[in-house]
Amino acid sequence: MLDRQLLRSDPDAVKAGARRKGIDAPTSAFLRVDTEFRALRARLDLQRAELNTTSKAIGQLMGQGKLAEAETAKAQAKVLSDAIKEGEADERDLDAQLRAIELQFPNIPHASSPDGSTPDQNVQVREWGEKPEFSFKPKVHWDIGSALGILDFERAAKIAGSGFAVYRGLGARLQRALFNFMIDHHTLRGEYQEVYPPYLVNSASLTGTGQLPKFEQELYRADEDLYLIPTAEVPVTNLYRDEILDTSQLPMKLAAFSGCFRKEAGAAGKDTRGIQRVHQFDKVELVKYSLPESSYDELDSLTADAESVLRELGIPYRVVLVCAGEMGFSNAMQYDLEVWAPGIGAYLEVSSCTNFEAFQARRANIRFRRGQGEKLEFVHTLNGSGVACPRLLISLLECFQREDGGVAIPKALRPYVGADEIAPA
Repeated sequence: MLDRQLLRSDPDAVKAGARRKGIDAPTSAFLRVDTEFRALRARLDLQRAELNTTSKAIGQLMGQGKLAEAETAKAQAKVLSDAIKEGEADERDLDAQLRAIELQFPNIPHASSPDGSTPDQNVQVREWGEKPEFSFKPKVHWDIGSALGILDFERAAKIAGSGFAVYRGLGARLQRALFNFMIDHHTLRGEYQEVYPPYLVNSASLTGTGQLPKFEQELYRADEDLYLIPTAEVPVTNLYRDEILDTSQLPMKLAAFSGCFRKEAGAAGKDTRGIQRVHQFDKVELVKYSLPESSYDELDSLTADAESVLRELGIPYRVVLVCAGEMGFSNAMQYDLEVWAPGIGAYLEVSSCTNFEAFQARRANIRFRRGQGEKLEFVHTLNGSGVACPRLLISLLECFQREDGGVAIPKALRPYVGADEIAPA
């Protein structure tokens, strides 16, 4: 959520920032309701002051024996009190209207985020690793996985529908090895504290991180006020909702493994073969709470932490600075990590490393105090996948495939898998 004072003082800048994301910001609706809200609040302040004066006068008149005048003052006080109660009810209603409108404003892209609305307008920042060369035509992961008996799409569709996969044998062990390796990688070095969050969250949590109300159609709803998480970002960022932190706690770095559940799995069949886009997947998420003045340094280190997973595995990747129109609704700046998948012949995004600045913290009311007596400020929140399993597994299977149909297992994963390879039968 944006600062209400910014919406009042510079609506043109807000509208321009939203337009960079391809969103029409409701600035006119906000200003109309806000004008009414502020006028009502000013009137209530005057009425409260008048009621206070009248109430004092009643006591004075009673003490002077001016009973008739005191009764007249009491009647005036009753009229004022009733008007104030009615006005306060209207004030609450207008404030709720403002809040509903404010939730529709996207975060403003950072000035250094490039303009654009399509992936090809993202800006490549760096590349790492050598793309593998093969003496044979590389296969796609769905053929590799099916031939090895480690990915079962037919039975997944039978038990759950399209957009799911069953991992079997060494495929299941490799999947488990990936997220165990990643959570160990981030936490055993002492950088991040491990968190294992609930997979169900309430609407207040999803509102805090920005999924609600705008993206409700992409969520799986379990009951009236519980949803399956689309990412561990939601429960981990909301750990400190409505709390006040101390500067000694910042920056706070948390890492969480979770399942993730999303209805959206590709439009009109695009990228839906195999496990490129699925409704359920595993992911290790990195979340940071930061001081405002250091949040962009924290974004750089967060991105480097996510990259370190790919380097340990020896998987070639690139980092792109995402253009404004491709960024998420809540994002101020975003780097994407994309791994190379030689069978598909494309880069696949496995992590989005994002600085939300105070946008999520303002929605979730996460604040900090620099010292005793200092004013409260909103923290800056950041998150990035460290990293997401399905596309990481795609890259691994396709980059480390062999001509005989087997797959070599990266050295860093071998202790977790208990094998050096997945060999054909």
